[in-house]
Amino acid sequence: MSRLVFHALTLPHVCDWSLSHPNLNAVGNPTNKNTWEMLIIITLVLGALLGIIFSVIKSGAVKVAPPNLVEKTTRSYSKAEVAVHNKKSDCWIIVKNKVYDVTPYVEEHPGGDAILAHAGDDSTEGFYGPQHATRVFDMVDEFYIGDLKD
Repeated sequence: MSRLVFHALTLPHVCDWSLSHPNLNAVGNPTNKNTWEMLIIITLVLGALLGIIFSVIKSGAVKVAPPNLVEKTTRSYSKAEVAVHNKKSDCWIIVKNKVYDVTPYVEEHPGGDAILAHAGDDSTEGFYGPQHATRVFDMVDEFYIGDLKD
């Protein structure tokens, strides 16, 4: 324990600054009427501001995008550039001329290694196959990294 803390614990009268402050009583509470009024006004103003902020957000007037949907800078990739990403540890696919880095999803893919059948290549046909639920079409957006060059 530091010497300052020790003295503060053993000699409370030495560190009790509130006794010498003109608008605070012995326990640090305001005693002046103007001080109380200011505290009440500040509390009411802050409460009103917080209420306005929450009501605006709740009404939908302000839309907050989830972190993964925040606009990313996009690039264009050639088929040759995409083709080198054809492994479980580095898996890119092309769907409708858009390039997706699905590496983080490979282990979670419900179809197992089927996702690797077209790794580094065009997966459009397999992607729109009957085995995929419609939620996959929304889910893939978080893996989008760019477009395929013509």
